[in-house]
Amino acid sequence: MATHLITGAGSGIGEAVARRLHARGDELILVARDAGRAKELATRFPGAGTLVADLAEPDRISWALGHQTMPDRVDSLLHIAGVVDLGGVGELTTKTWHHQLDVNLVAPAELTRLFLPQLRVCQGHVVFVNSGAGLAAHAQWGAYAASKHGLKALADSLRHEEHPAGVRVTTVYPGRTASPMQAKVHAQEGKEYDAAHWIDPESVATTIVMAIDLPRDAEVNDLTVRPGR
Repeated sequence: MATHLITGAGSGIGEAVARRLHARGDELILVARDAGRAKELATRFPGAGTLVADLAEPDRISWALGHQTMPDRVDSLLHIAGVVDLGGVGELTTKTWHHQLDVNLVAPAELTRLFLPQLRVCQGHVVFVNSGAGLAAHAQWGAYAASKHGLKALADSLRHEEHPAGVRVTTVYPGRTASPMQAKVHAQEGKEYDAAHWIDPESVATTIVMAIDLPRDAEVNDLTVRPGR
């Protein structure tokens, strides 16, 4: 039975992945931003473990986890949490830049660093849920796209560094997916939101589970998922 450490399990793609892995009996360790959120996740996924760490404060993650019981085993580390705030380069404040870079890039780098010892022992798997914005940047998406371009670089570097240890690294690039984040994006764009127009989180979850279940003789490096309609 594998042990998966997941960020972003509270909604969207992260919730779909956690539900899929929980249903088949795998062990889950869910990262929550505060104790209240951790209690909520533990209720939603009976038997799952939780760790409290605010991804918006990556400098404090090591301290926070140092006061909690760390798992002995991590077979996969799934970076699914993310934030987005649109705005032109001439409008965005440094606070907005830092928030997106911290949550989307620096926190995944720090969590990966902290759990690499367990991942190396297990010859585990690190999955970064990126975005189409991690491959191409458009107007109003500068800060978010910068964080996701950085996440691609992090994944690519990690893959080369940890290949000798048997650690696999996959980046998934979903297109627009029906989620609370997508609803927020539509609101910022001033557009009407219809979840039926976008990818179901369950479909993205299927690709992620496929990647981590792949036999050891193969590895998915990069996987792009686009709306089918």
